[in-house]
Amino acid sequence: MKEVLLIIPAYNEEASIGALLDQLKETDAADYADVLVVNDASLDKTNSIAKQHSVTVVSNVFNLGYGSALQLGYKYAVRHGYRYVIQIDADGQHDVSNVRVLYDRLRTKDENGQYPDIVIGSRFFENSRSFPISGIKSVAIKLFRWLIRRTSGHTILDPTSGLQGLSGRAFLYYSLYQNFNFMYPDANMIIQMIMLGFRVVEIPSVMHARTGGVSMHSGFFKPLIYMMIMPLSMFSIYSRIKKGLQ
Repeated sequence: MKEVLLIIPAYNEEASIGALLDQLKETDAADYADVLVVNDASLDKTNSIAKQHSVTVVSNVFNLGYGSALQLGYKYAVRHGYRYVIQIDADGQHDVSNVRVLYDRLRTKDENGQYPDIVIGSRFFENSRSFPISGIKSVAIKLFRWLIRRTSGHTILDPTSGLQGLSGRAFLYYSLYQNFNFMYPDANMIIQMIMLGFRVVEIPSVMHARTGGVSMHSGFFKPLIYMMIMPLSMFSIYSRIKKGLQ
């Protein structure tokens, strides 16, 4: 048993999942991490390709969405006694070199002698490496930054990053009923965790443009719906915590 569970949620990622798993083999991740691919009822060859590698694959019977796939991974990590969780996307946008950096930061104390609960891989540090993003996403990120700063007093540069490392305390909380937004787990979860006293930090990351498959935020209407729903979810969480309801 390793102390890290590497969670890879995947839906119709046959174009990239095999290359990602091959790239992980070329790193030292196998020394400290087990890999769990959560196949969210993919309609393509994602499941069969993942099973050709030496990783654990769990397949949903129905497509439940990105957040549900992540929470399934958190529950798996709790049940199997992992100490940390690192989550990366199956589309190849998160460079595998980030895994070791996240793992090291989770085990590094800050100036107050405390370990982080959530480490976010950010594309917006000076020494980060990333790719151009759409105008709509850029607007959304700036809006979410502002909302996080106004509600929690913290500055998070990349509030939509799915590249994250979690302590046992954090993923245990996420695994419990109604503690994790399985529809849109994003900037709303950052506000929640900061306000509840979890320690959230950011580090530079390396990201690449998607080379295959379709993003869950593709098209015109999906990003607009997302931009409308997320601020409402953030406000709802902020209000509940302020009233002591969470």
